[in-house]
Amino acid sequence: MKKLVLLFTTLLFVSFSAQKQGKDYSNILKSKSIYEINAFLRDAHPDDPRRSVLKPRVMDFMKDYIKNAPPGDKKVREMQDNLARLKRGPSTKVSFEEMNAMIKQKQILKYQKQLQVGQSAVVYTPSSAQNVYVTNTTATKNTKVIADTEASEFNMLMGENPTEHKNKTVKILNSLFDNDPNAKECIVMIENKSDCNIIVRIEGIGNTKYRLPIPAHGDNSIVVEKGDYLFTSIVCGAQYASQKTIQKPLMVALGSSSK
Repeated sequence: MKKLVLLFTTLLFVSFSAQKQGKDYSNILKSKSIYEINAFLRDAHPDDPRRSVLKPRVMDFMKDYIKNAPPGDKKVREMQDNLARLKRGPSTKVSFEEMNAMIKQKQILKYQKQLQVGQSAVVYTPSSAQNVYVTNTTATKNTKVIADTEASEFNMLMGENPTEHKNKTVKILNSLFDNDPNAKECIVMIENKSDCNIIVRIEGIGNTKYRLPIPAHGDNSIVVEKGDYLFTSIVCGAQYASQKTIQKPLMVALGSSSK
């Protein structure tokens, strides 16, 4: 009787948790959808008894998908990654540590490639007033001056000479490989999801200031001294400002594509 009461209480808690998230898993045991079962395994309570049935089931579904996938199917890699995560843990949810490691590895490969070729591997459209401000409103004279100034500054910052680029790349790679918590500097990576080229201004105490140009739909990194900073930018005509305390590597995403 006690076991039945415990099971009932557990199912009630799981049901309540799912409802709080706006998802209905009442018929999940009948599901044959990989994505629906994945969502359940991410959301459900660790003690939910349905896990023991659904985890091996979704793993079989993934194996079948991989086995029967046509050549060049891009979802195969996703299924393989998710299958590996399920073998290691209770769900396909990517932990903060795993996400951090993936981002770090991606940045290391990017900057190692740049160091090998001796120049930036970034392909971008040089700035003009039009790709600083994307707006349907009529630009004022002051707005056009700001847009032209931002565009000129972006192009200047992106046009660093080979020696500057090499020094910057080496510094970023050293920071990416450095796991010393007592280091005085750390890396900041900023992703620009907007349709506009942007400059992010990072202002600290006194004269500590950095400028980081990021092409539309691209990313860029910079090594800064640890401390408190004000981040500002113009993202497709919209003002962005945020205070951030940097004591460990930081990733910031700005803007969203209009496409």
